[in-house]
Amino acid sequence: MAIPIINDWEKYFTDNHEGLGSSYERVVINNLLKRTADRYGVKSVLESPSFGFTGISGINLLSLADLGIRVYLEDHDEHRLDLIGKLWSELGRPLQTAYNRDYRKLDYPDSSIDMYFSFSALWFVQDLPCFLQEVSRVTAKVIFISVPNITGLGYKMQIKDYSPQKYPDLCLGNIDRKSIIFILGKLGWKLREAGWFDCPPWPDIGMAKEDLLSKWLPASLGSLIRKRGSAVRRAPLSILDHYAGKDPDFSARMMKHNWLEKFAPRVWKKYWAHHYHMVFDRDQK
Repeated sequence: MAIPIINDWEKYFTDNHEGLGSSYERVVINNLLKRTADRYGVKSVLESPSFGFTGISGINLLSLADLGIRVYLEDHDEHRLDLIGKLWSELGRPLQTAYNRDYRKLDYPDSSIDMYFSFSALWFVQDLPCFLQEVSRVTAKVIFISVPNITGLGYKMQIKDYSPQKYPDLCLGNIDRKSIIFILGKLGWKLREAGWFDCPPWPDIGMAKEDLLSKWLPASLGSLIRKRGSAVRRAPLSILDHYAGKDPDFSARMMKHNWLEKFAPRVWKKYWAHHYHMVFDRDQK
């Protein structure tokens, strides 16, 4: 869930540990992105906004960069944008970044980007119709948008923490997939693929399992579990080692957990999966 990371996103740039949930999520989204890029012959991709879900910000498109695809990335926080740029540089990958204060304008020529990509970040856009019109203008081939699974049990549990006063920068209406489909349809884009994904055996809890149990169990027992979890914490788990060439088996290890993703019926995924994705291309009518 994105809401908890708003105030502590920076820590992941010094402590790269993302945990099993985010690590599995990275591999699943990479597979979807690669499949889409291959299908449409993508040579360039734009992610804007880049600040979406938990873990290290701005690394969603590293897998496409490794295919030789030009990556453009925008963010509304200049410090975060600087940290993202430095991380890509350390990994030896090219990246073009731009600061975008309110996402009302995309400073690119018409049809200059093959693919637009968003991963659970549209709720930072203040005017969704205006922004999607800009996305439509600059995108030549395909639009890939992922939103949180608002029918999921994990989302419903975590959204209880939300209030407009506490999170004034979030526009929850922007992650309504029916609204996105309607707006893009008016702009000449056809929905070609859609579905729930990131459906591992564990729930979408948005925190370490020890922290969740400590909330559910009596105070004394919960405190003991939390302390034990910290004491036996595993070595940091992050896809960055994979991108640095130090962990070539990372993706294969993560995909060992995909049995539920692979075999669960749609009705199960509707309430268990963590995200929902939509792929659009231009309507040829």
